[in-house]
Amino acid sequence: MTGKLILYILDSILVIWSLESININSIFKKNRYYQARIFYFLLAASLIYLSTNFFWDLFTSIKIL
Repeated sequence: MTGKLILYILDSILVIWSLESININSIFKKNRYYQARIFYFLLAASLIYLSTNFFWDLFTSIKIL
């Protein structure tokens, strides 16, 4: 379980760093700042979950961790 926690932390850093390159506010309507932030949070949480589980399954299937 400790390995998965470390993987969550590393993936969180990578996902947030990569999402910073997207200008999410330009996609949304004017004065919809809070909705854009909630969307950003949900998108980041989804990507972190998916990428962590993908790498965890990959590493456990080839018996690295």
